[in-house]
Amino acid sequence: MAQPTNTQFAVGVHLLTLLAGSPGEWRDSQSLAVSPATNAAHARRILGQLRTAGLVRSQPGPRGGWMLEHDAERIDLAMVWLALNGEDPVLGMHVPQPDCPAGRRVHHSLLALDRRARRALLSELARTTIAEVLREDIALAVEGG
Repeated sequence: MAQPTNTQFAVGVHLLTLLAGSPGEWRDSQSLAVSPATNAAHARRILGQLRTAGLVRSQPGPRGGWMLEHDAERIDLAMVWLALNGEDPVLGMHVPQPDCPAGRRVHHSLLALDRRARRALLSELARTTIAEVLREDIALAVEGG
């Protein structure tokens, strides 16, 4: 049976875009969670990973919340991907039986393919910033050709 798709990247981009739309304002996780249709605990887990990566900062307390650490023009989508996925493979990988020669060949081939796919993915994601997502430049570029 297929496993559910990991949506942390999409939710992370969504949360960062919401923060970019409120520069200099602290936003609480409860209100941030509404737009991507998630719960506050899930939003906090994702924001915590983004904080560890230095993309957002947090402040506890009733007047606290979350804020971008940098201008949205300086945060590209590759940074978000890396913050949320680390060194995880892009492709779904499995570990074959150690004594299966075919399994070892397939595994090594897929690892090499995964490294190339990861480089291509990160290269493409690095071309887009959170500010561009906020401005909808991506959609306009796609519509224009």
